[in-house]
Amino acid sequence: MIHVDGLTKNYGNVKAVAGISFDVHAGEILGFLGPNGAGKTTTMKILTSYLSPTAGRAEVAGYDVLDHSLEARARIGYLPEGTPLYKDMTVLEYLNFASDVRGLPTGAGRTRRLRQVVEQCGLGDRLGFLIGELSKGLKQRVGLAQAILHEPEVLILDEPTSGLDPNQIVEIRQVIKDIGKSKTVIFSTHIMQEVQATCSRMLIISKGQIAADGTPDELSRKAQGAQELRVELVGRVEDAREGLTAVKGVASVRSVDPAPGEEAGKDNHHFVVIAQEGQDPRADIFRMATEKGLTLLEMRREKASLEDVFRTLTSGTPGRKSK
Repeated sequence: MIHVDGLTKNYGNVKAVAGISFDVHAGEILGFLGPNGAGKTTTMKILTSYLSPTAGRAEVAGYDVLDHSLEARARIGYLPEGTPLYKDMTVLEYLNFASDVRGLPTGAGRTRRLRQVVEQCGLGDRLGFLIGELSKGLKQRVGLAQAILHEPEVLILDEPTSGLDPNQIVEIRQVIKDIGKSKTVIFSTHIMQEVQATCSRMLIISKGQIAADGTPDELSRKAQGAQELRVELVGRVEDAREGLTAVKGVASVRSVDPAPGEEAGKDNHHFVVIAQEGQDPRADIFRMATEKGLTLLEMRREKASLEDVFRTLTSGTPGRKSK
């Protein structure tokens, strides 16, 4: 459905997108992630024919976005970051205006399509409201409605949940999931929970290049790296820290606060222990605790969260792990 091959975009001496290649298949919901300035919005603007690439090519539904931009754009629904809307129009006036722009014929067919879109985006009781009077979440719904009016094959959403409160995020997430049942969706976000809850696949871009591509579970496994252990010991903190540091196969030790449900006390000490690659120091940690008269209350392996994956792949900085 979407084919990107060696896509490059330069702004003077700055390479915003550096020769990336990927495909998105029909029916996929792709989370497009990356830090600010990574090249996400530039890539999306090229896919929607808003920008032309410096090199490489991109196709949407078989149409080159540069050579056959009108055909490609006719098959795309686009919601830019910031949801640009005409605030002095009512919701119904705006959707009719968007229908005119998209060339939807007037009459019973348009009325039927408007009714479908309004129901899908939950706008039925807001049609007579001025857009400027709506909450941000409802404005996002109006933006999504205009993006799907013409029944596009591909939906491209740039930060669709940015600035929304938790309830609004859940609402927009459900709308996107419903739309994704019948369309190919690409949306960018900084919220890892959105990817886990919504996407079948995630693509991480960093410094204009693809850092990772796969399902959330696949990328978590790939980013796991060296084994990380959560250790809780009772005894003198100096003995605990020195003992852990001296264990064979341990690369680093750091003190951490108790996690929810863990005991917090004067003699309870919590550590994150990073093992050297290929090493499993758990048995030696147990023996060390016994020899030093420490009580080992807990020792468990940690699993990389999506936040850890993102930080590892875009900055090389290991993130805090979670169960």
